Amino acid sequence: MTPESLTRTLQEFLGGSRHAVVLEDGARIFDLADSKYSVSGEYNKCLLHLWSAERNAVRRILDAEIRNGGLRLMVQKLGHTRPSKLEISRGQDHRTPTARRAARSSYQQHLRRALERSFPGFTITKMSNSMDLERSFGPIYTRGVLRQGRTAFAILGVNQEETQASIDAALTFAILWLDACRNSEDHRVLVEGVKLFLPAGTSALTRERLVHLRSDAAKWQLYEFDERHDSLSTVDYNDRGNIATRLMHCPDEGAVLDRFADSIHRVLSLLPECEVAVLSTSEVAFRWRGLEFARARWAHNAASLRSTQEIAFGIGAEEHVLAERNAGDFADLIRGLRAARGPQGARHLPLWRLHPERWLESLVVRDISALDESLDPSCLYSQVPAFSASDRAMLDVLTTTRECRLAVVELKADEDIHLPLQGLDYWSRVQWHHARGEFQRFGYFPDRELSPEDPVLLLVAPTLHIHPATDTVLRYISAEINWTLVGIDERWREGLRVIFRKRSSTRNLIGGGKNLQPELQSVCAR
Repeated sequence: MTPESLTRTLQEFLGGSRHAVVLEDGARIFDLADSKYSVSGEYNKCLLHLWSAERNAVRRILDAEIRNGGLRLMVQKLGHTRPSKLEISRGQDHRTPTARRAARSSYQQHLRRALERSFPGFTITKMSNSMDLERSFGPIYTRGVLRQGRTAFAILGVNQEETQASIDAALTFAILWLDACRNSEDHRVLVEGVKLFLPAGTSALTRERLVHLRSDAAKWQLYEFDERHDSLSTVDYNDRGNIATRLMHCPDEGAVLDRFADSIHRVLSLLPECEVAVLSTSEVAFRWRGLEFARARWAHNAASLRSTQEIAFGIGAEEHVLAERNAGDFADLIRGLRAARGPQGARHLPLWRLHPERWLESLVVRDISALDESLDPSCLYSQVPAFSASDRAMLDVLTTTRECRLAVVELKADEDIHLPLQGLDYWSRVQWHHARGEFQRFGYFPDRELSPEDPVLLLVAPTLHIHPATDTVLRYISAEINWTLVGIDERWREGLRVIFRKRSSTRNLIGGGKNLQPELQSVCAR
């Protein structure tokens, strides 16, 4: 491969890999979620520069191969003659398929022993982690049934070697497994609820979610399982205490925009219609159809010991500081964005495919009342940061109804089985901070008197990209949460158009047996 083709391969792969990890000789050296990179094809060499707060590395790329969803590189360290291997993986689980299967098989045996010891009066049936694509079950989770006479519990567990994302997703599949057991068990057997088993120390997010599920629909029982000792401990998810979450102060947008007026003018002179988003008092972002391509920020100048403004550009974790030598590259990037990222753009181009949810968000922010006329378009916030002990959440859109009731809008451009519970996560955080009066105290919704009522939740996705399991999960969400599922036209890039709205007040009863589509048709007819 030529240096030019290597550079192009790297840029296309890394552009859509914001959360990828970089492994060298099997060891993780960078996580692109908190690192940056630049690719250079100068002097007939392809150089990859990676850096973070802890380390800095430069590698010459000799060859590249995309394999099993990852990018495998043959590289050469500066000052070394012998090549080494670099692998960039988009997933967090770097185990081999054989290692994954062995861990899951071992876990199933450990869990069975623990269940037999902890629930001696019950019989374990249907213990499996086999694939069931029809019902969306994969090999990550061990599923089964604990039966005692004419009562039973669905059981679902996940081992400690899976990623935290897989562990957090377990509740979605536990709900679906409970529903499947209720529909498939002998009608004389009452499936009372579900017992969910998570690795020790990993249940924080699941505890928060369980609080907002319907207690009248099922018995929800959460356990932490220590595989080393085959020991189970019950987790009381109702004992919430103080939730580990904090809200960021809303910066004074007018003052920040004035501070960065020169940088904003420079970017707008090249792309006048781009979106300018205030990230903090010291940083603004520039986006085109939701895709961030540059930032203006204050940087410390070591030579003058003063802070100066600079513009950094690049897609995803790629970053180049704008200077005279690369001004042409910046202009090329903007021309590429304008040509590729539009409603009629070429779908095979990476710039068109990247971050569709952010593209959808940019349209929603421009006209949020298109989703629901009850939403007030005069004051809204996108990408609101709210931190917890485990992650940095970014609320897609936070606004109010015309009656000044907070509204949380969760967006998905592609099919996602976790849409209901992810929306529930954001709703829960907003409800927590709102109950303590923090939004207005932190500078949000100035000069408004927010309604003391709990927020409403809108879940938005293209109609044909709403996962078939969505309706099942929504039926188990607490009746106290006012949610609306909004299905939009598949051609949303050409403009937002709502196809249906399904509201919590019209949802099916547990075990009702109706699927989503007939109800959607009746809503559309109205």
